[in-house]
Amino acid sequence: MTTQTPAVVAEDLRKRYGATTALDGFDLTVPAGTVCGVLGPNGAGKTTAVRVLATLLRFDSGRAWVAGHDVVREPGRVRGAIGLTGQYAAVDDILSGRQNLVLFGRLHHLRPRAAKRRADELLERFGLAEAADKSAKDYSGGMRRRLDLAASLIRTPEVLFLDEPTTGLDPRSRNQLWDAVRELVGGGTTVLLTTQYLEEADQLADRISVVDQGRVVAEGTSDQLKSKIGGDRVEVVVRDAADLAEAARLVGHVTAAPPEVDADVRKVSAPVTDRVAALSDVMRTLQAARITVEDVGVRRPTLDEAFLRITGHRSTEGVSR
Repeated sequence: MTTQTPAVVAEDLRKRYGATTALDGFDLTVPAGTVCGVLGPNGAGKTTAVRVLATLLRFDSGRAWVAGHDVVREPGRVRGAIGLTGQYAAVDDILSGRQNLVLFGRLHHLRPRAAKRRADELLERFGLAEAADKSAKDYSGGMRRRLDLAASLIRTPEVLFLDEPTTGLDPRSRNQLWDAVRELVGGGTTVLLTTQYLEEADQLADRISVVDQGRVVAEGTSDQLKSKIGGDRVEVVVRDAADLAEAARLVGHVTAAPPEVDADVRKVSAPVTDRVAALSDVMRTLQAARITVEDVGVRRPTLDEAFLRITGHRSTEGVSR
């Protein structure tokens, strides 16, 4: 696979479980050496798509290639090119961290000495060296996830599938896993990351594909997705509710755009194109009108707002497949 060849391609994938449609024309292209965030709620089809692309599940129709290999015709080559970390750690609780990694090394046909050397390298890389000889059952959730990720990297994969890898982790463990992903991509690995966490996609992904009811409904960079609901907005909170109507009139005059008013929190907001100029003009105008402001700022839309606008529900809501 060259850098010009996409690392992952899915075309019109369809998969049904009886009366339930899991994938309904799923399309995806992931350039080599990038992180693709597949974002969607529970039941959207994210895990089904990963299982199909990792050759763990047969699909009903469509076509797919991973690392330049046809998923149906060349499943062995696909498996040799990928790593996979699922939603739940696949490590053995009885074995120590080091024993787990050595076992995975041997399963990948490494000689005993090479398997031990690779295990030690990965334990050090993922901050597990001091706990290397502890039973995995005594690891914290974050340590188990890092051990699971290490196991998927016994042989450095061309493509790494991470299926909701940080579910249930505390913020510190999540940040550690994010750092590990960034390091992998820096070394040339392509990562396909499924997640329900908007912040995770925002932090890690070069491009994001929003999945809903078995198909991709929007894709682009984080900023491109946010721009779908408009750009920056100036927000003003006035001290006196009696000034709200006049503040809204003045803000609308400055921004030349219809403002939105939230009377419950005494807030006026309106879209702007020039952040600095708009903020300065709004403040000058309100001060001239002797309207006291409690808070003012310019805010960009969040990925959560973009997701809500695109799909009609929030990322953490469950939907039928």
